[in-house]
Amino acid sequence: MEQEKKTYDVIIIGGGPAGLSAGIYAARARLKTLLIEKSAIGGQIINAWTVENYPGFKDGVGGIDLTVAMHEQATKFGLETVYDEVASLEAGGGEKIVRTAGGAFSAKAVIIAGGAERQKIGVPGEKEYTGKGVSYCATCDGAFFRDKTVAVLGGGNSAVTEALELTKFASKIYLIHRRNELRATKILQEKLLADARIQVLWDTVVEEIRGDRFVNALRIKNVKTGVLSDLALDGVFVSVGTQPATGYLKSVVELDAAGAVVVNLQLETSVPGIYAAGDIRSGSIRQVIGAAGDGAAAAVQAGKYIGA
Repeated sequence: MEQEKKTYDVIIIGGGPAGLSAGIYAARARLKTLLIEKSAIGGQIINAWTVENYPGFKDGVGGIDLTVAMHEQATKFGLETVYDEVASLEAGGGEKIVRTAGGAFSAKAVIIAGGAERQKIGVPGEKEYTGKGVSYCATCDGAFFRDKTVAVLGGGNSAVTEALELTKFASKIYLIHRRNELRATKILQEKLLADARIQVLWDTVVEEIRGDRFVNALRIKNVKTGVLSDLALDGVFVSVGTQPATGYLKSVVELDAAGAVVVNLQLETSVPGIYAAGDIRSGSIRQVIGAAGDGAAAAVQAGKYIGA
């Protein structure tokens, strides 16, 4: 039996900065707007202890604080929120149908703002020890490693931020990077390299995560010499990049080679009335301010599309 669909003007998929900004603009325009978020409001940015480059906060602002405030602002204007995972998006005709485990929703326009998910490294032990010493979020799990030795895998802004966050808890942090230079911004690199508790292992990759009940070592390899060695530790934080959360969109809208949603200058996808904003779209700068700008622009264009 066909599920009864709840109808909206705009449905926003994803509750990170892009989705929340879209929610503020759409709801304030008096469009009946629903936001669907599968886990926690805020997206990846809630893992950031301090966001230093969002305008208006000279001393920085916590990622959770920023996005909670954005959600409260959007809710004040009438945004509705449902916590569920989107299973499919159907775009036949003028009506767009979003299906979740909990129900079906229809709208005149949809804004895809599901962001990106942390990539796995795909080595033996990663899956087995996830939650038992393997983590993807220092803000979430750092306190479990007080006075312990941990490693962070990666060399970009996220990895360096994770390592710096862990200095609040761990006694020793290894940053393991496959190259001989970091990709993080200079100011983050300066903070990292100035902290005596952090040691960078250059030109190094993880071959295996080892343990008994919990992680107790990494098998690592120097990519230049090929030398293998064991590194004793208590936990590992994987921060090697993200991939767009577009699994359910492969036959719906055009995606690029990396799986990101292709959009035009109006942030419209290959399907009229469906827009994409933030890290999930092709060409995103992967910054909070860019995501927020995308969300606002997508909501404005959605309003024009439905004639609001």
